[in-house]
Amino acid sequence: MDAEAVARTVVEMLLGERFEEVVRRFSRPLRKAVPADALRSAWAAVAPTAVTGPAVTEPGQAGLTRVHLPVGGCTVVMSVDDRGVVHGLRFAPASDPLWTAPSYADPRVFAEREITLGGTTGATVTSPVTAGGAGVVLLAGGGPFDRDESSGPSKPLKDLAWGLATRGVTVVRFDKTPAPTMTEEYLPPALAALAVLRGEPGVERVFVAGHSMGGKVAPRVAEADPAVAGLVILAGDAQPMHHAAVRVARHLGLDPATFEQQAALVDSDRLTPETPSAELPFGLPASYWLDLRGYDPVAATAGLPQPVFLGQGGRDYQVTVADDLSRWRTGLAGRPGVTIEVYERLDHLFLPGDGPSAPADYTRPGHVDAAVVSDVAGWLARVG
Repeated sequence: MDAEAVARTVVEMLLGERFEEVVRRFSRPLRKAVPADALRSAWAAVAPTAVTGPAVTEPGQAGLTRVHLPVGGCTVVMSVDDRGVVHGLRFAPASDPLWTAPSYADPRVFAEREITLGGTTGATVTSPVTAGGAGVVLLAGGGPFDRDESSGPSKPLKDLAWGLATRGVTVVRFDKTPAPTMTEEYLPPALAALAVLRGEPGVERVFVAGHSMGGKVAPRVAEADPAVAGLVILAGDAQPMHHAAVRVARHLGLDPATFEQQAALVDSDRLTPETPSAELPFGLPASYWLDLRGYDPVAATAGLPQPVFLGQGGRDYQVTVADDLSRWRTGLAGRPGVTIEVYERLDHLFLPGDGPSAPADYTRPGHVDAAVVSDVAGWLARVG
Protein backbone atom coordinates (compact mmCIF):
# COMPACT_ATOMS: atom_id res chain seq x y z
CA MET A 1 0.00 0.00 0.00
CA ASP A 2 1.32 3.46 -0.89
CA ALA A 3 2.69 5.02 2.30
CA GLU A 4 2.23 8.61 1.13
CA ALA A 5 -1.44 7.94 0.30
CA VAL A 6 -1.95 6.42 3.73
CA ALA A 7 -0.29 9.43 5.38
CA ARG A 8 -2.49 11.86 3.47
CA THR A 9 -5.61 9.90 4.42
CA VAL A 10 -4.62 9.93 8.09
CA VAL A 11 -3.93 13.68 7.97
CA GLU A 12 -7.37 14.26 6.42
CA MET A 13 -8.85 12.34 9.35
CA LEU A 14 -6.86 14.45 11.80
CA LEU A 15 -7.99 17.67 10.13
CA GLY A 16 -11.56 16.38 10.39
CA GLU A 17 -10.99 15.52 14.07
CA ARG A 18 -11.81 11.85 13.41
CA PHE A 19 -9.37 10.65 16.04
CA GLU A 20 -11.00 7.27 16.72
CA GLU A 21 -10.66 6.43 13.02
CA VAL A 22 -6.99 7.40 13.09
CA VAL A 23 -6.30 5.21 16.11
CA ARG A 24 -7.92 2.23 14.36
CA ARG A 25 -5.16 2.51 11.74
CA PHE A 26 -2.43 2.25 14.42
CA SER A 27 -0.44 -0.88 15.22
CA ARG A 28 -1.42 -2.49 18.52
CA PRO A 29 1.55 -1.06 20.51
CA LEU A 30 0.96 2.44 19.15
CA ARG A 31 -2.77 2.17 19.89
CA LYS A 32 -1.98 1.40 23.53
CA ALA A 33 0.60 4.17 23.81
CA VAL A 34 -1.50 6.86 22.03
CA PRO A 35 -5.24 6.48 22.64
CA ALA A 36 -7.71 8.79 20.91
CA ASP A 37 -7.89 11.30 23.77
CA ALA A 38 -4.09 11.70 23.86
CA LEU A 39 -4.02 12.10 20.09
CA ARG A 40 -6.76 14.76 20.26
CA SER A 41 -4.76 16.74 22.84
CA ALA A 42 -1.51 16.52 20.86
CA TRP A 43 -3.26 17.63 17.68
CA ALA A 44 -4.96 20.54 19.43
CA ALA A 45 -1.58 21.73 20.68
CA VAL A 46 -0.28 22.23 17.12
CA ALA A 47 -3.68 23.26 15.64
CA PRO A 48 -2.87 22.96 11.91
CA THR A 49 -5.57 23.72 9.35
CA ALA A 50 -4.40 22.31 6.00
CA VAL A 51 -1.65 20.45 4.15
CA THR A 52 0.86 23.12 3.17
CA GLY A 53 3.51 21.34 1.11
CA PRO A 54 4.62 18.18 -0.69
CA ALA A 55 5.30 14.94 1.15
CA VAL A 56 8.82 13.57 1.57
CA THR A 57 9.32 9.82 2.01
CA GLU A 58 12.38 7.90 3.21
CA PRO A 59 13.18 4.39 4.39
CA GLY A 60 12.23 3.98 8.02
CA GLN A 61 12.42 1.10 10.42
CA ALA A 62 12.74 -2.31 8.79
CA GLY A 63 9.75 -2.87 6.52
CA LEU A 64 8.39 0.64 7.12
CA THR A 65 8.32 3.87 5.14
CA ARG A 66 8.60 7.22 6.90
CA VAL A 67 6.51 10.05 5.45
CA HIS A 68 7.02 13.75 6.30
CA LEU A 69 3.94 15.83 5.42
CA PRO A 70 3.88 19.61 6.13
CA VAL A 71 0.59 20.61 7.75
CA GLY A 72 0.31 24.23 8.87
CA GLY A 73 2.91 25.06 11.48
CA CYS A 74 4.19 21.50 11.91
CA THR A 75 5.29 18.43 9.99
CA VAL A 76 3.37 15.20 10.51
CA VAL A 77 5.90 12.36 10.55
CA MET A 78 4.39 8.91 10.08
CA SER A 79 5.88 5.38 9.78
CA VAL A 80 3.72 3.08 7.66
CA ASP A 81 4.06 -0.60 6.74
CA ASP A 82 3.14 -2.19 3.40
CA ARG A 83 -0.34 -3.04 4.70
CA GLY A 84 -1.09 0.59 5.52
CA VAL A 85 -0.74 0.14 9.30
CA VAL A 86 0.71 3.17 11.11
CA HIS A 87 3.52 2.20 13.52
CA GLY A 88 4.72 5.69 14.45
CA LEU A 89 3.23 9.19 14.48
CA ARG A 90 4.60 12.48 15.74
CA PHE A 91 4.08 16.19 15.12
CA ALA A 92 7.45 17.83 14.53
CA PRO A 93 8.25 21.53 14.15
CA ALA A 94 7.98 22.63 10.54
CA SER A 95 11.69 23.40 10.58
CA ASP A 96 12.60 19.96 11.99
CA PRO A 97 15.63 18.88 9.92
CA LEU A 98 16.47 15.44 8.67
CA TRP A 99 19.60 13.83 10.05
CA THR A 100 22.87 15.69 9.56
CA ALA A 101 26.35 14.45 10.44
CA PRO A 102 27.51 15.03 14.03
CA SER A 103 30.43 17.39 14.52
CA TYR A 104 32.71 14.55 15.60
CA ALA A 105 32.29 12.63 12.31
CA ASP A 106 34.45 13.32 9.24
CA PRO A 107 32.98 11.62 6.12
CA ARG A 108 36.23 12.32 4.25
CA VAL A 109 38.06 9.59 6.17
CA PHE A 110 35.67 6.68 5.61
CA ALA A 111 33.40 5.17 2.98
CA GLU A 112 30.11 3.29 3.18
CA ARG A 113 28.70 0.48 1.08
CA GLU A 114 25.45 -1.45 1.18
CA ILE A 115 25.49 -5.23 1.63
CA THR A 116 23.03 -8.03 2.32
CA LEU A 117 23.39 -10.43 5.22
CA GLY A 118 22.07 -13.95 4.72
CA GLY A 119 20.56 -12.96 1.40
CA THR A 120 17.72 -10.92 2.95
CA THR A 121 18.91 -8.46 5.62
CA GLY A 122 20.04 -5.03 4.46
CA ALA A 123 23.20 -3.69 6.07
CA THR A 124 25.86 -1.00 5.77
CA VAL A 125 29.62 -1.38 6.13
CA THR A 126 31.41 1.80 7.22
CA SER A 127 35.09 1.45 6.35
CA PRO A 128 37.77 3.91 7.47
CA VAL A 129 40.47 4.84 4.97
CA THR A 130 42.98 3.77 7.62
CA ALA A 131 41.54 0.97 9.74
CA GLY A 132 42.72 0.84 13.33
CA GLY A 133 42.39 -2.92 13.84
CA ALA A 134 38.98 -2.99 15.56
CA GLY A 135 35.70 -3.89 13.91
CA VAL A 136 32.27 -3.52 15.55
CA VAL A 137 28.83 -4.91 14.81
CA LEU A 138 26.11 -2.56 16.08
CA LEU A 139 22.84 -3.99 17.45
CA ALA A 140 19.77 -1.73 17.62
CA GLY A 141 17.18 -1.76 20.39
CA GLY A 142 13.97 -3.73 20.57
CA GLY A 143 11.36 -3.28 17.85
CA PRO A 144 11.53 -3.04 14.06
CA PHE A 145 14.42 -0.56 13.92
CA ASP A 146 16.33 0.18 10.76
CA ARG A 147 20.13 -0.07 10.69
CA ASP A 148 20.48 3.54 11.91
CA GLU A 149 18.08 2.96 14.84
CA SER A 150 16.09 5.94 13.55
CA SER A 151 14.18 7.51 16.45
CA GLY A 152 12.31 10.59 15.32
CA PRO A 153 14.89 12.88 13.72
CA SER A 154 17.81 11.15 15.47
CA LYS A 155 19.85 8.17 14.26
CA PRO A 156 21.93 6.90 17.19
CA LEU A 157 23.56 3.96 15.44
CA LYS A 158 24.49 6.07 12.43
CA ASP A 159 26.06 8.58 14.83
CA LEU A 160 28.06 5.77 16.42
CA ALA A 161 29.08 4.24 13.10
CA TRP A 162 30.28 7.55 11.66
CA GLY A 163 31.95 8.63 14.89
CA LEU A 164 33.78 5.33 15.35
CA ALA A 165 34.80 5.11 11.68
CA THR A 166 36.29 8.61 11.94
CA ARG A 167 38.52 7.09 14.65
CA GLY A 168 39.59 4.11 12.54
CA VAL A 169 36.97 1.53 13.61
CA THR A 170 35.24 -0.53 10.89
CA VAL A 171 31.49 -0.85 11.58
CA VAL A 172 28.63 -3.01 10.31
CA ARG A 173 25.03 -2.15 11.18
CA PHE A 174 21.91 -3.88 9.87
CA ASP A 175 18.12 -3.57 9.59
CA LYS A 176 16.11 -5.59 12.08
CA THR A 177 13.09 -7.63 11.16
CA PRO A 178 10.55 -9.25 13.52
CA ALA A 179 11.12 -12.86 14.55
CA PRO A 180 9.43 -15.32 16.93
CA THR A 181 12.15 -14.83 19.57
CA MET A 182 14.80 -12.29 20.54
CA THR A 183 17.46 -14.88 19.74
CA GLU A 184 16.16 -15.42 16.20
CA GLU A 185 15.72 -11.68 15.71
CA TYR A 186 19.36 -10.85 16.48
CA LEU A 187 21.69 -13.83 16.23
CA PRO A 188 21.61 -14.80 12.53
CA PRO A 189 22.28 -11.27 11.19
CA ALA A 190 24.75 -10.47 14.00
CA LEU A 191 26.80 -13.61 13.33
CA ALA A 192 26.72 -12.93 9.58
CA ALA A 193 27.85 -9.34 10.21
CA LEU A 194 30.76 -10.59 12.34
CA ALA A 195 31.81 -12.83 9.45
CA VAL A 196 31.75 -9.82 7.12
CA LEU A 197 33.86 -7.79 9.54
CA ARG A 198 36.51 -10.49 9.71
CA GLY A 199 36.95 -10.17 5.94
CA GLU A 200 37.41 -6.40 5.99
CA PRO A 201 40.92 -5.01 5.33
CA GLY A 202 42.72 -3.95 8.50
CA VAL A 203 40.28 -5.60 10.93
CA GLU A 204 42.22 -7.70 13.44
CA ARG A 205 39.63 -8.18 16.20
CA VAL A 206 35.84 -7.93 16.26
CA PHE A 207 33.47 -6.60 18.91
CA VAL A 208 29.72 -6.44 19.47
CA ALA A 209 28.11 -3.17 20.58
CA GLY A 210 24.44 -3.18 21.45
CA HIS A 211 22.01 -0.48 22.53
CA SER A 212 19.02 -1.20 24.79
CA MET A 213 17.75 -4.68 23.86
CA GLY A 214 20.76 -4.88 21.54
CA GLY A 215 22.87 -4.60 24.68
CA LYS A 216 20.78 -7.25 26.43
CA VAL A 217 21.34 -9.73 23.61
CA ALA A 218 25.04 -8.92 23.02
CA PRO A 219 26.23 -11.56 25.55
CA ARG A 220 24.19 -14.19 23.72
CA VAL A 221 25.97 -13.24 20.48
CA ALA A 222 29.33 -13.65 22.23
CA GLU A 223 28.25 -17.05 23.56
CA ALA A 224 27.51 -18.11 19.98
CA ASP A 225 30.79 -16.64 18.66
CA PRO A 226 33.46 -17.03 21.37
CA ALA A 227 36.08 -15.31 19.18
CA VAL A 228 34.35 -11.94 19.78
CA ALA A 229 36.98 -9.74 21.46
CA GLY A 230 34.66 -7.77 23.74
CA LEU A 231 31.22 -6.31 24.36
CA VAL A 232 29.94 -2.74 24.46
CA ILE A 233 26.57 -2.58 26.24
CA LEU A 234 24.87 0.81 26.04
CA ALA A 235 21.72 1.22 28.15
CA GLY A 236 21.36 -2.55 28.21
CA ASP A 237 18.23 -3.54 30.10
CA ALA A 238 18.72 -6.05 32.90
CA GLN A 239 15.33 -5.73 34.60
CA PRO A 240 12.87 -8.15 32.91
CA MET A 241 11.23 -6.24 30.08
CA HIS A 242 7.65 -6.98 31.15
CA HIS A 243 8.40 -5.59 34.62
CA ALA A 244 10.07 -2.53 33.09
CA ALA A 245 6.92 -1.92 31.03
CA VAL A 246 4.90 -1.55 34.24
CA ARG A 247 7.50 0.82 35.71
CA VAL A 248 7.65 2.97 32.56
CA ALA A 249 3.85 3.15 32.36
CA ARG A 250 3.76 4.53 35.90
CA HIS A 251 6.59 6.97 35.09
CA LEU A 252 4.60 8.31 32.13
CA GLY A 253 1.41 8.67 34.16
CA LEU A 254 -0.39 5.87 32.31
CA ASP A 255 -2.75 3.40 33.93
CA PRO A 256 -0.47 0.41 34.62
CA ALA A 257 -3.33 -2.08 35.12
CA THR A 258 -3.11 -3.66 31.67
CA PHE A 259 0.68 -3.85 31.82
CA GLU A 260 0.49 -5.44 35.29
CA GLN A 261 -1.98 -8.04 34.07
CA GLN A 262 0.18 -8.86 31.05
CA ALA A 263 3.37 -9.01 33.15
CA ALA A 264 1.70 -11.39 35.60
CA LEU A 265 0.78 -13.66 32.69
CA VAL A 266 4.40 -13.68 31.45
CA ASP A 267 5.58 -14.66 34.94
CA SER A 268 2.98 -17.39 35.42
CA ASP A 269 2.89 -21.03 34.40
CA ARG A 270 -0.13 -20.09 32.26
CA LEU A 271 2.24 -18.73 29.61
CA THR A 272 2.49 -21.36 26.88
CA PRO A 273 3.43 -21.24 23.18
CA GLU A 274 -0.31 -21.04 22.45
CA THR A 275 -0.99 -17.93 24.56
CA PRO A 276 -2.44 -15.25 22.21
CA SER A 277 -0.10 -12.34 21.58
CA ALA A 278 -3.01 -9.93 22.19
CA GLU A 279 -2.84 -10.90 25.88
CA LEU A 280 0.91 -10.20 26.16
CA PRO A 281 2.99 -7.01 26.46
CA PHE A 282 3.50 -5.02 23.24
CA GLY A 283 1.62 -7.67 21.25
CA LEU A 284 4.76 -9.82 21.04
CA PRO A 285 4.16 -13.56 20.62
CA ALA A 286 4.40 -16.02 23.49
CA SER A 287 7.55 -17.52 21.97
CA TYR A 288 9.28 -14.16 22.40
CA TRP A 289 8.43 -13.98 26.10
CA LEU A 290 9.36 -17.60 26.73
CA ASP A 291 12.78 -16.93 25.22
CA LEU A 292 13.25 -13.76 27.28
CA ARG A 293 12.03 -15.43 30.46
CA GLY A 294 14.80 -18.00 30.20
CA TYR A 295 17.58 -15.47 29.66
CA ASP A 296 19.53 -13.42 32.20
CA PRO A 297 21.93 -11.05 30.38
CA VAL A 298 23.88 -10.26 33.55
CA ALA A 299 24.49 -13.91 34.39
CA ALA A 300 25.41 -14.60 30.77
CA THR A 301 27.94 -11.76 30.82
CA ALA A 302 29.37 -12.91 34.14
CA GLY A 303 30.15 -16.27 32.54
CA LEU A 304 32.04 -14.79 29.59
CA PRO A 305 35.79 -14.12 29.52
CA GLN A 306 35.67 -11.04 27.26
CA PRO A 307 36.10 -7.46 28.51
CA VAL A 308 32.91 -5.41 28.78
CA PHE A 309 32.14 -1.70 28.49
CA LEU A 310 28.85 -0.65 30.12
CA GLY A 311 27.49 2.82 29.30
CA GLN A 312 24.38 4.28 30.97
CA GLY A 313 22.56 7.58 30.67
CA GLY A 314 21.76 9.19 34.00
CA ARG A 315 18.49 10.68 32.67
CA ASP A 316 17.28 7.46 31.04
CA TYR A 317 13.78 6.52 32.26
CA GLN A 318 13.48 3.38 30.08
CA VAL A 319 16.67 1.67 31.24
CA THR A 320 17.72 3.21 34.53
CA VAL A 321 20.66 3.43 36.89
CA ALA A 322 18.47 2.23 39.78
CA ASP A 323 16.62 -0.62 38.06
CA ASP A 324 19.09 -1.90 35.47
CA LEU A 325 22.64 -0.67 36.01
CA SER A 326 22.39 -1.73 39.67
CA ARG A 327 21.80 -5.32 38.47
CA TRP A 328 24.82 -5.17 36.18
CA ARG A 329 26.99 -3.80 38.98
CA THR A 330 25.89 -6.46 41.45
CA GLY A 331 26.10 -9.35 39.01
CA LEU A 332 29.52 -8.34 37.65
CA ALA A 333 31.06 -7.28 40.96
CA GLY A 334 34.58 -8.70 41.16
CA ARG A 335 34.59 -9.82 37.52
CA PRO A 336 37.74 -8.54 35.81
CA GLY A 337 37.64 -6.50 32.63
CA VAL A 338 34.47 -4.50 33.33
CA THR A 339 34.38 -0.75 32.61
CA ILE A 340 31.29 1.24 33.66
CA GLU A 341 30.56 4.83 32.63
CA VAL A 342 27.49 6.82 33.71
CA TYR A 343 26.69 9.95 31.70
CA GLU A 344 24.54 12.02 34.01
CA ARG A 345 23.07 14.41 31.39
CA LEU A 346 22.24 11.79 28.76
CA ASP A 347 18.93 10.04 28.06
CA HIS A 348 18.12 6.61 26.64
CA LEU A 349 19.46 7.56 23.20
CA PHE A 350 22.56 9.09 24.82
CA LEU A 351 21.42 12.55 23.78
CA PRO A 352 22.24 15.40 26.19
CA GLY A 353 19.64 17.38 28.11
CA ASP A 354 18.62 18.77 31.46
CA GLY A 355 15.86 17.89 33.89
CA PRO A 356 13.74 14.74 33.80
CA SER A 357 13.73 12.92 30.47
CA ALA A 358 10.39 12.58 28.65
CA PRO A 359 9.08 11.08 25.37
CA ALA A 360 8.99 14.58 23.84
CA ASP A 361 12.80 14.62 24.00
CA TYR A 362 12.88 12.05 21.20
CA THR A 363 11.05 14.39 18.83
CA ARG A 364 13.93 16.87 18.89
CA PRO A 365 16.95 16.27 16.66
CA GLY A 366 20.16 15.39 18.42
CA HIS A 367 23.28 13.27 18.29
CA VAL A 368 24.87 10.67 20.53
CA ASP A 369 27.08 12.66 22.87
CA ALA A 370 30.68 13.01 21.75
CA ALA A 371 31.93 11.70 25.10
CA VAL A 372 30.24 8.34 24.49
CA VAL A 373 31.83 7.95 21.07
CA SER A 374 35.23 8.98 22.43
CA ASP A 375 34.99 6.62 25.41
CA VAL A 376 33.93 3.64 23.30
CA ALA A 377 36.64 4.28 20.70
CA GLY A 378 39.26 4.65 23.43
CA TRP A 379 38.12 1.46 25.15
CA LEU A 380 38.26 -0.49 21.86
CA ALA A 381 41.81 0.68 21.31
CA ARG A 382 42.89 -0.21 24.86
CA VAL A 383 41.43 -3.69 25.13
CA GLY A 384 42.61 -4.71 21.68
